[in-house]
Amino acid sequence: MVEASSMSVISLISHATIVVQLVMVLLVLASLTSWYMIVSRYRVMGRAHKAGRAFEEKFWSSDDLASLYNQSRKDPDVDAGTEAIFRAGFQEFVRLSKSTRGAEAVMDGSQRAMRVALQREQTRLTKHLPFLATVGSTSPYVGLFGTVWGIMNSFMALANVKQATLSVVAPGIAEALIATAIGLFAAIPAVMAYNRFSAQSDALLTENEMFAEEFSSVLHRQVHGREG
Repeated sequence: MVEASSMSVISLISHATIVVQLVMVLLVLASLTSWYMIVSRYRVMGRAHKAGRAFEEKFWSSDDLASLYNQSRKDPDVDAGTEAIFRAGFQEFVRLSKSTRGAEAVMDGSQRAMRVALQREQTRLTKHLPFLATVGSTSPYVGLFGTVWGIMNSFMALANVKQATLSVVAPGIAEALIATAIGLFAAIPAVMAYNRFSAQSDALLTENEMFAEEFSSVLHRQVHGREG
């Protein structure tokens, strides 16, 4: 147990029990990993929002869907979910239009292709979010476990002391509480990031679904206009 006169954070950590130290290491690794994912998700969400809006403007200003599709296929923007939905839907629309006369069959196939693209986009946008949720929900409890373990060992060590004073008990309790502090340090940013990115991904997916519905209407008019 560290002396009360040298209660720096480093000395407290170095004199903690092996279990408490392992808990601290685990929480630090979880925190570093979550921060890496936070930065990564921040960039992905920003690019997805910007690219999606840019493609929608390009889509509504274009008079020829075929040329827009060819341009998108040659130079795809992987960050634009709306562009991926457009490519999937239009590719299936063209393929079925050549081999099927029924308008309903063409539309059903195109809509299925767009739903698959939507699911892929959802997977891409929500990547790493379960890990952030796990870190945010479990880190305080992992830190609390380290604290309880450290305090338990501190009180067990008092059995060998004739007189239990605050200077004897305080270092052991202080080193144990560091685990809880690290757990909170890991959990708070993870929870905040998870909530923010969940809201952003939901908003982007809603925009993608709206685009898919609007694009379906455009294809519906085309296929029925061709029949007429």
